[in-house]
Amino acid sequence: MSRPIIAIPADIREFDGTRWHAVQLQYVRAAVKAAGLMALIVPALEDGNDADALLDRVDGLLVSGSATNVHPSLYGKEAQDGDGPFDPARDATSLPLIRRAIERAIPMLAICRGIQELNVALGGTLASEIQDQSGIWDHRKPQDVDRDTMYAIRQSVFVKEGSCIARVVGPGEVRVNSLHRQAIADTAPRLQVEALAEDGTIEAVSVIDAKAFAVGVQWHPEYWAETDSSSRKLFMAFGDAVRDYAAGKERLKAAPFEQKAL
Repeated sequence: MSRPIIAIPADIREFDGTRWHAVQLQYVRAAVKAAGLMALIVPALEDGNDADALLDRVDGLLVSGSATNVHPSLYGKEAQDGDGPFDPARDATSLPLIRRAIERAIPMLAICRGIQELNVALGGTLASEIQDQSGIWDHRKPQDVDRDTMYAIRQSVFVKEGSCIARVVGPGEVRVNSLHRQAIADTAPRLQVEALAEDGTIEAVSVIDAKAFAVGVQWHPEYWAETDSSSRKLFMAFGDAVRDYAAGKERLKAAPFEQKAL
């Protein structure tokens, strides 16, 4: 069987006076190198995307991080100064794909902005500028440093015993690289909290009733997926789930021919 293909929703970026559909290389590289998959970038459109048509053609969904935030109107709040930047085309693309991937039992891994989109897609809310809340650490990325230093593994999260992620990386303390200023506030009813930071910030979730791998993490396993053990294990688990789904599709395609042969 050829390598399975996953979809990665794009962001809208502006270069050279025009708008581009873009995904950071670190996500594509992790999918190819650590998970053993191939990736297709899905254009970010405010209208015109057909989630089911897209998902018909892939075997998994990777929802990446981004410099933009989910628009507060999508979880019942008014946007405040400083809540942005926003990317409404990304919102309109990712949220329907997330919902339909879960319903269709298509494996999904959601990272950083992705975990926030997953929470909003299933009815949860987000908190902005969490570093201003009492007792919450400053999880924002450091400024004026090179990219490797920015994404350095520097923080502990605590993975709950018996959780989906515990089966991948083990329970207890795991060192990660979590960089964000927004986080889950009210957890969506269909989500189970899988890991917490020392200050209580939600760092990982899974979909309770999912029939396939459906996990979101607030940290960035994609950045060190080729060298860090926990990051690699998470991408390998996602890759294995995608391969299982793809193999199941192949068996369904072959079934009518096998019946005719009988």
